[in-house]
Amino acid sequence: MASDTESGAEKLSPAQRSKIRRLSQPREPDAGDEAGELNIIPYLDIIINILVFVLVSVSVTFMSTIDTVPPSVGGGKVRDTVSSKKLNLSVIISAKGISFKTSGGSIATGCDNVGGGITIPAKESPGPDQSPYDAAAITACARKLKSARPEFEEETQVTITASPGIEYQYVIEVLDAVRIDDKGELFPEAFFGVVR
Repeated sequence: MASDTESGAEKLSPAQRSKIRRLSQPREPDAGDEAGELNIIPYLDIIINILVFVLVSVSVTFMSTIDTVPPSVGGGKVRDTVSSKKLNLSVIISAKGISFKTSGGSIATGCDNVGGGITIPAKESPGPDQSPYDAAAITACARKLKSARPEFEEETQVTITASPGIEYQYVIEVLDAVRIDDKGELFPEAFFGVVR
């Protein structure tokens, strides 16, 4: 039998074995050293609690308006046309037709006065490739509203709103109809509104 020294392997002394054991043992980190992984679960709990608190405490307010026309001083008659200094024209496109709204209220059918209903009803049976909306009547009504008072002549903004399902080409057609006529610009600055 050959000894360990003959095979080339040297025996470790007890001091060497002790040092190897001591170095291979995991050591406790020093006070200034970072140890292990960062535990972010408490931070996530705090963030989730803050988010829930914010979401619960935010109050959402939906506002709606009801158009009313107050009676005149003498009674019997209702006020005529717009009483505001600004027109604030809004055009609503629906399957039933075009509605005009101003700061004084909705414009009645025929574009003659303030009142309910669709201002310019849609054509009952337009042919294929024909628009259901009367562009000439839309332009005429826009001109009539702009010419109603001298202070309205300076207004250039209109809000266009379309019901869901209205084709894009009809929105553009109405937009073009309220933009300009043969007398000049009507409402060249268009904004798009959202149906509520």
